[in-house]
Amino acid sequence: MAESDQNKKYGLIFDIQRFSVHDGPGIRTLVFFKGCPLRCQWCSNPEGQLMGQQILYNSRRCIACNGCVAVCHTGASSMINGTMVYDRKKCIVCGKCIEICPSGARTLSGKWITVDEVMDVIEKDRVFFRHSGGGVTLGGGEPTYQPEFAAALLTECRRNNIHTAIETCGYADWKTFSLLLEKTDLVLFDIKHIDDSKQRQYTGASNRIILDNLDKLFKSNKKIIVRITLIPHFNDSKEEKEKIVNFVGSKRKNVEIEYLYYHKYGLHKYELLGGRYIYRY
Repeated sequence: MAESDQNKKYGLIFDIQRFSVHDGPGIRTLVFFKGCPLRCQWCSNPEGQLMGQQILYNSRRCIACNGCVAVCHTGASSMINGTMVYDRKKCIVCGKCIEICPSGARTLSGKWITVDEVMDVIEKDRVFFRHSGGGVTLGGGEPTYQPEFAAALLTECRRNNIHTAIETCGYADWKTFSLLLEKTDLVLFDIKHIDDSKQRQYTGASNRIILDNLDKLFKSNKKIIVRITLIPHFNDSKEEKEKIVNFVGSKRKNVEIEYLYYHKYGLHKYELLGGRYIYRY
């Protein structure tokens, strides 16, 4: 496929964050992909889990103007006893309610965007990359969930001499994973837990493919940073941390390990998505 065709590939992105200093070296631009195979109970980006556009509804900002009811042809929006009711099961995410909402109570999570359009944003930060040793990091969600778009974007960054990194949960078939590795300078690899049953219980997926991919990754010459988010009563005990560190050390010596700490900054997003935050400790 011609380069110009590759750059017109579409990907579903829910945010592009500029001037980040926490996801790779230097000042970085983060591209957040929608879609993730895991359902971590403490996820701070729940809007990145579903591979599809979603409407975020903030009931506190709703002024009950009835505009959304007037334009909604599926009955997803209705006014009952002066209270706005939003039925997500009926919603087809047409976006008409967002366009008409005067208070900004409704916003769209997820935009279909081309490689060229993402690069237009990235190019604005090139001077910061150059002076800080930074670059672009793909995260989410999970970039391996949209491998063709991720690969095309990484290729274009490489063509423009921009440092590339991916932040991944590691849950993907190796063929897909290796496709992105070829175009990536740095892998930020998240490990949740060593125990498979506990991983399944709290994330909804096995860790076997994750640890297998990490093992294969260790056998490559790729630069790796293992990231461990310390979750209370899940993996933050001395024993649990040692299991992860010992596993990593048994595969490759002198691997950089980065600890991240549990927070609830994304708590309000669950309400905006009509869900609830279920992690309790």
